[in-house]
Amino acid sequence: MSEELSLAVTSWGHLASFNAMASRCEVLIRTADREQAYIMAYQVLQETRRIEQKYSRFNNSSLLSRLNATAGDWQNIDVETSALLGFSKQCFDLSDGMFDITAGPILTLWTFGPDANVPTSASIGKALKYVGFDKLTIEASRLHLPRGMSLDFGGIAKEYACDRAASLLTLDYPHIPALVNLGGDIACASIVDKPWQVGIEDPSELDHATRTISLTGGGLATSGHTRRYLLDGGKRYGHILNLNTGYPVERAPLSVTVIAANCLLAGMLSTIAMLKGANAQDFMASQDVDFHLCR
Repeated sequence: MSEELSLAVTSWGHLASFNAMASRCEVLIRTADREQAYIMAYQVLQETRRIEQKYSRFNNSSLLSRLNATAGDWQNIDVETSALLGFSKQCFDLSDGMFDITAGPILTLWTFGPDANVPTSASIGKALKYVGFDKLTIEASRLHLPRGMSLDFGGIAKEYACDRAASLLTLDYPHIPALVNLGGDIACASIVDKPWQVGIEDPSELDHATRTISLTGGGLATSGHTRRYLLDGGKRYGHILNLNTGYPVERAPLSVTVIAANCLLAGMLSTIAMLKGANAQDFMASQDVDFHLCR
């Protein structure tokens, strides 16, 4: 067995856990067969790590880092990357330009934690000149990323990995119910014989559930700033940035959880809701999905 993956017996089957994408990840599998559970969980680990290694901006050898490093030139892209860029355009359009994967230059300025500081207005203004999805030129198999710009898939990569892993399990093990949980981004795999019970964290009492969702299919994602923020001069700054200003979104909810047809869609909607700030409730009410918003 791999030391990267732990497997525990439960009353309903097996619980596997591993670390990836800066998150604690789990696979819940309703089978008493330990070897089968391990094989399924390891498949999830491999697919999650594959996507992380390919699209992490923190990995200097990733495809994404290579694209960013050669900005200014036309670059060939594969089918998977082309599809993610296409989905990113949907995020950009639905959010009126607020959900933008070209946010790399501004994201590098902001760090969050006890020793973090607010960037200078001059540095923010300079970085914003290199942000804007509409500045990209995307063709079927190639991309032109203007010089000085950089991409960041942090807003969609974990949700995409969750759906991909769940899809692989559904394809290979259609009769074994499983739930993929990548740091709170969740997708159901295979036929569900009885609902999975998923707790939504209470932002005012972390690690405790404020509501429990019965999940029989699709995906669930939560966006929020209860854990990633900085305090400066007595002011609290969340980590979700308004790309019109370069500063964190004002009057954003503490968290938004969305249940949708898949995790990627749920993640897009929950993130856009956060970006809408004071208008988050109205935005979510206009979408045909179940959601839970905490302020």
